[in-house]
Amino acid sequence: MKRLSKYVLDSYSLIAYMEGEEGAKIVANVLKDALVDKAEIFMSVINWGEVYYIVLREQGKTAAELYLKTINRYPIKIIDVDKSLTLEAASFKAFYKMSYADAFAVALAKVNKAKLVTGDKEFKAVEKHIKLVWI
Repeated sequence: MKRLSKYVLDSYSLIAYMEGEEGAKIVANVLKDALVDKAEIFMSVINWGEVYYIVLREQGKTAAELYLKTINRYPIKIIDVDKSLTLEAASFKAFYKMSYADAFAVALAKVNKAKLVTGDKEFKAVEKHIKLVWI
């Protein structure tokens, strides 16, 4: 049996997809692969919440709720954080210039041996630890 490709989405990639920004096609292809059981997609609950607060702040509650409903329609596994994942994220945050939420995306990618899909240049610093798919 062929192994599934594994991906982690950060808030940057998901918002870029939802708003049809540059790189949206790359995210769309990852989502299509997951819909036909060729890929697994993960997102930490921290990054999921980050999508919500960004859209809530910029576009209001109706738009933020719509984003969550849309995310729920896709085969994206929202991963709750535990102590182990939190310590992994904290280790990245301690030594790399990135937001705490971004550190969770990196940690989730590392733990799941997944490629992180992003357009956020902040992640360039951790390329030696995880594989990145740039949008």
